[in-house]
Amino acid sequence: MTTLRARSAAEAAEVVRPEDSLAIGLGPAHPKRFLDALGDRDDWRDLLISGALLTDLHQVVAAPGVRYHSGFFGPAERFFRDAGAAVEYVPADFRRFATIAQRIRPRVMATATAPPDADGYLSLSLHAGALVDEWHRCGADPERVLVVEYSSAYPTTFGLPPEHTHRLHVDEVDVLFESDAAPIDLPDPEPDDVDRAIAAQAQRFIPDHATLQTGIGAIPSLLATLLAEGDGGGYGVHSEMFTNGLMQLHLAGKVTNANKGEFDGFSVTTFAAGVPALYEFLDQNPDVRFLPVEVVNDAHVIASNERFVSINGATAIDLFGQVAADTIGGRQYSGTGGHEDFLAGAGLQLDDTSLLCLRSVVDRPEGTASRIVPNLAPEMLVTTPRHQVDVVVTEWGAAELQGLTVRERAEALVRIAHPDHRAELDEAARSIR
Repeated sequence: MTTLRARSAAEAAEVVRPEDSLAIGLGPAHPKRFLDALGDRDDWRDLLISGALLTDLHQVVAAPGVRYHSGFFGPAERFFRDAGAAVEYVPADFRRFATIAQRIRPRVMATATAPPDADGYLSLSLHAGALVDEWHRCGADPERVLVVEYSSAYPTTFGLPPEHTHRLHVDEVDVLFESDAAPIDLPDPEPDDVDRAIAAQAQRFIPDHATLQTGIGAIPSLLATLLAEGDGGGYGVHSEMFTNGLMQLHLAGKVTNANKGEFDGFSVTTFAAGVPALYEFLDQNPDVRFLPVEVVNDAHVIASNERFVSINGATAIDLFGQVAADTIGGRQYSGTGGHEDFLAGAGLQLDDTSLLCLRSVVDRPEGTASRIVPNLAPEMLVTTPRHQVDVVVTEWGAAELQGLTVRERAEALVRIAHPDHRAELDEAARSIR
């Protein structure tokens, strides 16, 4: 196969037909200038784009004749959906993205990478995710087209050879071009007093030498900062997403990765997003390794880490312990991702803990509404079932649910609800048997 070194994103975009299928991976894998060039065209008759977590408002998504199927909604997906674009959610956890890609077998696949090294290898940079094997299959198939957009703004990162090399070779690529695109700049939200209260409640469940998984948002980042500034240490990292907070933990010298079993000595992740300083930290950093999501999110691999603690959020939880984390008011808000995987993995060993952190109320025009509710249905859908849930944390305390009866769980959740809503919830709890 001869690699076409395209002179521009527009030239690379010409390989996509007016009726075609294209897959672009999740967030940090998106080839930005390639997608922009597709948005400059107006000849689409039926283009299906499969992706997840758009990091920009690429206009091709809103173009007539284009359908976009997303496995994880972010602000861009919500914006396009609400504006009337043909955007639909595909229910699947992160690991199942690989199976879906194999099933639909998109004719064109595209990704962003770091520049090729002296031997022609392209680091997959900020994203291993679910499509590594499918990229290799696409590049080897003469009936399909693999497009790679590389930029010097993307860090060179490493996998764990020989099984997980975290790279493509230019000889596998059908269309290759250089761009000036930079990864998304994703600063952490500024924490407020409620975030600080939740983080303080959660911190007492994180022992020294714990292996950590942190999600995105103010509370996980604040927890990482508190750990970085605290007296403890010897932490490990095994996290679907590598964040600004985890970088701070490394820079504080608090990460040793000494008690991780299979991946001793390395922080393990499958994608990263944050501020430019994070990408500088990750560039050529042998301490952080990017592995496919089927490894990182495997419950048994997660459980192999000693003193594993997962830290995630939720949009609501009901008195039965059912968790909503990807819908609000019956509408898709985000996605399943690895939510259930990490709660499940943290429940397989006695010394592991999963923390679900959420504010007790949400502000609405008519007043505050409790995020601990009698029953999720019909307003929200269950992201994670009740039997996976361990510790729920609000600014009012922590409810340790594992091993409690249905009635006891409801009573524990009422105690950490906002005081303005406890009487109503207590009445509902009394009817649970």
